[in-house]
Amino acid sequence: MTIDSTIPVLTIDGPTASGKGSVADGVAEALGFHVLDSGALYRLTALDAERLGIDLNDEVELAACALALDPTFTASRIFMDARDVTDEIRAERIGNLASAIAPFPALRGALLDRQRAFRRAPGLVADGRDMGTIVFPDAPLKVFLVADVDARAERRYRQLIERGTPADLDLIRQDLHARDSRDANRKVAPLAAAADAVTIDSSTLGLEEVIARVLDLAKAKGIVR
Repeated sequence: MTIDSTIPVLTIDGPTASGKGSVADGVAEALGFHVLDSGALYRLTALDAERLGIDLNDEVELAACALALDPTFTASRIFMDARDVTDEIRAERIGNLASAIAPFPALRGALLDRQRAFRRAPGLVADGRDMGTIVFPDAPLKVFLVADVDARAERRYRQLIERGTPADLDLIRQDLHARDSRDANRKVAPLAAAADAVTIDSSTLGLEEVIARVLDLAKAKGIVR
């Protein structure tokens, strides 16, 4: 696979519920760039593995499952075999399964080229946990988006309630602590800011404010005029 390394990439990494997906979507829309929600690929793998009855501790089978994925990404929806799975993969249960299988090296390797293939003209905004450190280490702009756990728990709680999904704020907070620890301490591609990343704390910022800051950084880097 040959990827044009001159195509600009903006990476937005950060912990669960830091708002990176919404920021990536907003920045991509403003710039007319493509967008990669890398977490969706892990969630799709978890969903399909569960459907196929694959042992979620069998990383070889999980890697094979990931390689066989054939999703279709539209502007706001994700389809598998012509079935809309957008809401299904956003369920907390699937998110937890995805977080549990994400550390497997074979699975991460299976998804690496697929993620890099999203780098298409005129540019890409990629969000995840290792976009700036592993997947696109040459990205000219890397953002590490953080927020304190209380702010992130509140955001996730509101998201679930708005979807009509029952939610418990204390349980969400506990879950975020557990995911943070798991992501930061895994042996392969742990959650960490790239050495040249710009950290933005979104704890007290609105979505539009964060998007504006990222766009300002993109202009300062000469990525856009």
